[in-house]
Amino acid sequence: MADSATTLGAGSISKERFTESAKFLPVVFVWANIIGLYLIFMFFHCLPMLRHPAYHSDGLVQLAFFNVVTALLVTCYLLCILVHPGTIPEKDEDPTWEYQDQHQNAAPGNVLLQEAKRSGDRRHCKWCAKFKPDRCHHCRVCRQCILKMDHHCPWIYNCVGFRNHKFFFLLLFYTTIACHYIIWNMIDSVRAATDPRTPFAAMFLLLFGETLACFLGLLVSVFFTFHIWLLMKAMTTIEFCEKSMKKNGYDSSAYDRGFMKNLKAVLGDNPLLWLLPCSPPSGSGLTFVEEDTPFAKDPGFRFRSEVGDMGGFHVIDEEPDIEVNAPRFLGASGGGTGSATGSLHGSDADESAGEAATGSEKEARQRPHVPAPAEALLQAHHSAP
Repeated sequence: MADSATTLGAGSISKERFTESAKFLPVVFVWANIIGLYLIFMFFHCLPMLRHPAYHSDGLVQLAFFNVVTALLVTCYLLCILVHPGTIPEKDEDPTWEYQDQHQNAAPGNVLLQEAKRSGDRRHCKWCAKFKPDRCHHCRVCRQCILKMDHHCPWIYNCVGFRNHKFFFLLLFYTTIACHYIIWNMIDSVRAATDPRTPFAAMFLLLFGETLACFLGLLVSVFFTFHIWLLMKAMTTIEFCEKSMKKNGYDSSAYDRGFMKNLKAVLGDNPLLWLLPCSPPSGSGLTFVEEDTPFAKDPGFRFRSEVGDMGGFHVIDEEPDIEVNAPRFLGASGGGTGSATGSLHGSDADESAGEAATGSEKEARQRPHVPAPAEALLQAHHSAP
């Protein structure tokens, strides 16, 4: 009953996402910048070019290209706000993700999970009362667990996660193009505006638009470059921050599947639609285990840690660094939470001072894990119905 009440409470809170009007202020600010730069470029740069016979054709080209880029940018921005990043299934959809007592720990059938606590127990969220899939974190702002959470972005009043990561990446892409297009094309109009005969309002708006485009272009270019690097490394922003705080290397990721598959994991399966705000990546966002992931190839691969509230990202996970020697197969036949493969070293960091483990739990955690090859588990995964 307590678990059910907790789950219902978490669900009711998550539905109140758009009720906090103050959190729309960053979104309004972004819209003001988009509309302002669009109007300045159109009315003080493109239209004067169309009126001049010598620049008419160039003005048409710039007007058409800029409107196409702006339309794609606005579409991506709307999708970033409106598309839910994905969360753990509700009990009526998939009851196996509902948190249960560790003695009755039922694992979802035919699901390979990489991440666990140091004790070997499955990760769970005490706010949502659900077991956590890999790369899933609880967002304090959205008040729910987010699948493949990258970060919470106040500028879109939403989390960037599994289902809207492509739209966020394309938003950065088209914003970078739009800003640079304004900078390098409108600079001629800015030079012409320095003529004393130019009306003050036109001169001010052109200088303001050019300065704003330069400032935003620099910031977004750096941020977009960072996200390209993350995409190539198959990392999220949270995973990058974890590596930084733990001083681990950035050259390896548990989810790196090679150049093309890393691109498809974010931009979708069809390369022809990569630059369009449609056809997001396939999958459920609940599992990321493949035969070509590093841990399947290298049994000694060191997995990522989970940290607490990282600056600006509003993550509420308190699990320590973990080391996994092979994947854990959580099949329907398994009732316990101990690792059947390799070892998960350390103690359970989620236990508070008032949550002392029982004697049977302590004995279970002290039992040595029997290592099994990763290949046998992958074979069992493929042979499972």
